[in-house]
Amino acid sequence: MLKAVIFDMDGVIIDSEPMHARAAILALEKYKVIITLDYLNQYIGSTTAHMCKKMIADFSINASPEELLSTNEEMKQLLLHKEGHTVVPYVIDLIKDLYSHGLQLMIASSSPMKAIEEVMEALNIKEYFTGYVSGMQVAQPKPAPDIFLKAVEMLQVKPAECIIIEDSSNGVNAAAAAGIVSIGFVNQNSGNQDLRKASILVEGFDEINYDFVKQIYHNAHLEPLTVITTERLMIRELSVDDAQQLYEIYQSHGITDYLEEAFDDLEEMKEKLKAYIQNVYHYYGFGLWGVFLKENDRLIGRCGIELKMMNGREAFELGYLLDTQFQGFGYGAECANAVISYAFTQLNAKAVLAIIDHRNLRSIHLAEKIGMYKTGEYLSNRRKCQIYEIKHNSDSIQF
Repeated sequence: MLKAVIFDMDGVIIDSEPMHARAAILALEKYKVIITLDYLNQYIGSTTAHMCKKMIADFSINASPEELLSTNEEMKQLLLHKEGHTVVPYVIDLIKDLYSHGLQLMIASSSPMKAIEEVMEALNIKEYFTGYVSGMQVAQPKPAPDIFLKAVEMLQVKPAECIIIEDSSNGVNAAAAAGIVSIGFVNQNSGNQDLRKASILVEGFDEINYDFVKQIYHNAHLEPLTVITTERLMIRELSVDDAQQLYEIYQSHGITDYLEEAFDDLEEMKEKLKAYIQNVYHYYGFGLWGVFLKENDRLIGRCGIELKMMNGREAFELGYLLDTQFQGFGYGAECANAVISYAFTQLNAKAVLAIIDHRNLRSIHLAEKIGMYKTGEYLSNRRKCQIYEIKHNSDSIQF
């Protein structure tokens, strides 16, 4: 279960890497050393102290690590006084959203503790964080896992209960070494970073929220995500563990009369379900989910949204199937209404379609019951089907 999100600070909360680079360049100029941004990229995500020690060795600088560190800090403060902090767009909205959903938040930054506290105060976001960890407080900087293991200890959670947001190779490598899932933020100002060990890469936080972070966490841990709950039902992603129950539903008399898919044996269903989880749930973030009774967690069918090409355009298609013994109790309308509402509010769908075999009178009746209306006909693998549609508000779309 996801309990905490750990943020890097530089390059994730504040877009500070360009300023840090300029401070290092100015500091070394005092020692008659000229460096490039390409050289500095290797230190993104690591501590300034580590960088100073390494630069003294690389360029035979006649200064102690403490002296170079002090000079670097002096240059950074001069730049900061002139320019202030540059906040990464939308990241504060994400912080507030995660906090509002009850997650613990932690900063794990290579910057000194004083710098972390100054940023939190300047951005007025200190109240959202359980605490901070500085790379100066641990034995080894990123890419060693020390800083994240310290953060997990402070949060009193397990590594498997966290997710990390990082912008550097050192950061995602440290997350991997700590056994923690990470989201790689592709910050153009952080240079050419190798973020391959992150579970997913994002280029901005404008469309990232709690639901997105939770989805990435569940995907990485291969845990089925609960998407919707209604009065009597829980609608969640299917897992391979659900294959037996699903297979039994598909063997019910008449259940597959109007379906294009059929399964000859349980092993075939398991393999197709594995592929569906990886290629649909994990890729699109939605699909045909399992419908479970809340009272006993029994699987009674499937319902969800899939993308379909209609006349050269993508359409959101509603699909639903209920075990015959659970038909006639209103479960179909309950889950279909919930899924349509999800499509409108979470997927920004303007319309939802249902493509129904013209002989399937029960499904046609359900579509009409939930407010869908017939808009046309469709030939699917030589089967004559009817198109039913429901629109979001007054938007008009023709397929």
